Amino acid sequence: MALEGGITSMDYMQLYDQWCSDPYFDEGTKRELEAIAGNEAEIEDRFYRRLEFGTGGLRGVIGAGTNRMNIYTVRQATQGLANYIVSQNGQQKGVAIAYDSRRMSPEFADEAALCLNANGIKTYRFESLRPTPELSFAVRQLHCIAGIVVTASHNPREYNGYKVYWEDGAQITPPHDKNILAQVAQVTDFSQVKTMDKQTAMQQGLYQSIGSEIDRLYMEQLKQQSIHPELIKQAAGDIKIVYTPLHGTGNLPVRRVLQELGFTQVYVVKEQELPDGSFPTVAYPNPEDEKAWELALKLAKEVDADIVLATDPDADRLGVYAKDTKSGEYVSFTGNMSGMLIAEYILRERTAAGTMPKNPALVETIVTTDMAKAIAADYHTALIEVLTGFKYIGEQIKLFEQEHSYHYVFGLEESYGCLAGTYARDKDACVAVMMLCETAAYYKLQGKTLWDAMLSMYEKYGYYKEGLATLTLKGIDGAKQIQDMMQDARSNPPKTLGGFQVLAVRDYKADTRTDLQTGQTEPTGLPSSNVLYYELEQNAWCCIRPSGTEPKIKYYFGVKGDSLEDAQNKLAALKNDMVKEA
Repeated sequence: MALEGGITSMDYMQLYDQWCSDPYFDEGTKRELEAIAGNEAEIEDRFYRRLEFGTGGLRGVIGAGTNRMNIYTVRQATQGLANYIVSQNGQQKGVAIAYDSRRMSPEFADEAALCLNANGIKTYRFESLRPTPELSFAVRQLHCIAGIVVTASHNPREYNGYKVYWEDGAQITPPHDKNILAQVAQVTDFSQVKTMDKQTAMQQGLYQSIGSEIDRLYMEQLKQQSIHPELIKQAAGDIKIVYTPLHGTGNLPVRRVLQELGFTQVYVVKEQELPDGSFPTVAYPNPEDEKAWELALKLAKEVDADIVLATDPDADRLGVYAKDTKSGEYVSFTGNMSGMLIAEYILRERTAAGTMPKNPALVETIVTTDMAKAIAADYHTALIEVLTGFKYIGEQIKLFEQEHSYHYVFGLEESYGCLAGTYARDKDACVAVMMLCETAAYYKLQGKTLWDAMLSMYEKYGYYKEGLATLTLKGIDGAKQIQDMMQDARSNPPKTLGGFQVLAVRDYKADTRTDLQTGQTEPTGLPSSNVLYYELEQNAWCCIRPSGTEPKIKYYFGVKGDSLEDAQNKLAALKNDMVKEA
């Protein structure tokens, strides 16, 4: 039987035997594989396919095998990227490389650099771990043709990954993503993969280290996004901030930017301060997971903090809790909520200060809160929707500049990511922290908390509430189940969901929006993607899509209620019906 990636059931045992015996593979790899001899299910999972190089790059469990993250699969993917860079005559422009705190990240960063160097391509590798958004900034600052960051973002500790950026500083989008994928697919044998000695690469000027100077320039760009630095100085002595980097890359840059802006009462969770790829205090280093907040909330209560902040391992996502002064408890903010607080602050204060550019635009993904539409309308700002994935927001910044159409003001996605400014082209938790802290300082001077400010926004714009449900289906069978579920949803579109009538269905794979009342069909206007979106009555909506980085199918939901309780009840009904239906 043919398996994904063209590897047959017989092939995976042959590949296993090859990895155990071929002198190309190191002894540690062989020992790891010899330890699973006789475990056919484990061997199959490691070798039934090549680790997929998706439109963003690689992501997988660390280990030996073709379906794992290891130095060999990293080299193989990098050779494909190198071939594409050479075809674009980009050798001299070079590639910037960063990495996070995960296991094997420094090693994978070196392997990628040395493969590129062996192909005559310059590399600029950060001397130590850095946030993903700083890599995006470095690509632009150094005028590189591409960038690589070794990270698995917020995935569990056994994962690592590899994301590719193009010269605009955004993750790869068409046509480069498909072209790079095609080149990677052509590297079918390790004999095609080049590498070289690090010392030789350095002597030839191909391998260069970067660090403090890029840090300084990055910090300057972050601080330039501040709208009212004078407010920070007024409130700095009163506002208490608890922060945890969750053993990741955020510790130094987040503390530095807050200190340079003037915040004086920043308390860092000591147990989670230092980088550690084993993530000893959290099973899942993700600010979206409430279990990750235990130590931070404990410290917040001890110091009576106003806000509690957490960044994920590569510091591109920000999670938030804020104090409810009435109950004394800390309230969890979704990425939509924190994003809306920052968005309204920027639009309101820049409008008031007369610094709003002409033709301003707010950019969000299709699964982000519809409150953004209401806020954008209130401040006469264009609202641009893009597919899920921050790379599409970064792409809009490039298109705005090329077409001289809009001026980017702020962009966000529901999964705890946003960007103020255009110095980078990916979500940045470092700028999100400083903008949220500035927003908190603004409200502190008015005697309000961030939760008070959120309640005011609900009263003004409507009680928007969003949710997410995921179903994990691993292995060969899981991948097929996900495909079957998407096909079934396409074949049998529901008429009602959660008590709401379905008004229209957007199928982004087919590029169609079908009005279920008139039967009229029109293009979605966005690139092809395996996504289904249901427009419902009363400003409700829901969406289904397979994850691009994990073996999951995701269900997104949004409603608008008359109160928090009404919105919560509507969301629960919609969520239950949608998951059951799909």
